Amino acid sequence: MKKNRAFLKWAGGKYPLLEDIRRHLPQGDCLVEPFVGAGSVFLNTDYPRYVLADINNDLIGLYNIVKGRTVEFVSDARQLFTPRSNEADAYYAFRSEFNASDDAYRRALLFLYLNRHGYNGLCRYNLRGEFNVPFGRYRKPYFPEEELYGFAERAQKAVFVCESYDVTLSKAQAGSVVYCDPPYAPLSTTANFTAYHTNSFSLREQQHLAELAVKLAQESAIPVLISNHDTELTRLWYQDAVLHVVKARRSISRSISGRTKVDELLALFR
Repeated sequence: MKKNRAFLKWAGGKYPLLEDIRRHLPQGDCLVEPFVGAGSVFLNTDYPRYVLADINNDLIGLYNIVKGRTVEFVSDARQLFTPRSNEADAYYAFRSEFNASDDAYRRALLFLYLNRHGYNGLCRYNLRGEFNVPFGRYRKPYFPEEELYGFAERAQKAVFVCESYDVTLSKAQAGSVVYCDPPYAPLSTTANFTAYHTNSFSLREQQHLAELAVKLAQESAIPVLISNHDTELTRLWYQDAVLHVVKARRSISRSISGRTKVDELLALFR
């Protein structure tokens, strides 16, 4: 199966793990993703239906607009990918406009612009809910036209909703399969990889997600696959699952000299 790229850049995206994830995802009538992110798993699987959720309202708003107003959106978004738009003062002006805007369509256009022109494709907000990623200084940001059209075509089989993971899981229906890609658990007490939108995804939330997965699998016969770091804590949380170790796929560190390969877990509850 040809791999389809997401149109957004996304920290922690699952494109490198697709083969492993597809190998362990059971068949079903509908794939439910409570942490859809950039949508790499959705774009590279073939379920009859999808329920794709995220707590980030900007992300879900963008997806619904790309799904329903594709041609118009692509045409308008292209206007933001010019040499003049790829300068620091233009970037910060657009970022300020985004933070002040309450127009869903304009916010969707600017969200794509900020994603492709901001530093490392990060999606980060301050405590006031303002997008605060700095300018990325790329020579020529890529305009993902082909990826936008590909996403829109596949999105006709999907429903996009903005809600918390526990709400999404509570609605999962018989015949569904769930894939969870939560913000990864920290590798140590000093590692800060738990920021989830403007909220923090705490260790208690990690544990709660595992408890909900057990409940879905045992009481509703809905299989749940979760990806996370391979740590003592994740192995404790996922002790009721079949564990698959994915070898050394990601480098974790902000400084190049500190990057080491880290094992990941795919935990299947069924």
